[in-house]
Amino acid sequence: MNKALIGKIGEEMASNFVKKQGYKIIEKNFRIRGGEIDLIAQDGDTLVYIEVKTRTTHAFGLPEESVGFHKLKFLERAAKFYRLKRKNLPDLERIDVIAVDLSENEPKIKLFQNVSL
Repeated sequence: MNKALIGKIGEEMASNFVKKQGYKIIEKNFRIRGGEIDLIAQDGDTLVYIEVKTRTTHAFGLPEESVGFHKLKFLERAAKFYRLKRKNLPDLERIDVIAVDLSENEPKIKLFQNVSL
């Protein structure tokens, strides 16, 4: 499988996972120069920017370990652009990370809420 397909599968699994957790998906793949926000959702009265990381092997570490300082800074900047382009959004906001591990027969999904620097 190529990297793009693996990412798409991971994002779909993550989307289904957060829906079961009670999140409402507002938008997928919001793009700005330099990257994208994978999922934007609402959890109660909080707007949630979600980064999805999918791995099929642990050769480069666990999926959640790949979300570092620069990615979080990008997500913060992208969130500001999102707010400028959309109206009627909740005042509260946070960044979540969803790690999708496809390295074994049974996929594992972990949610990390309110990730910050």
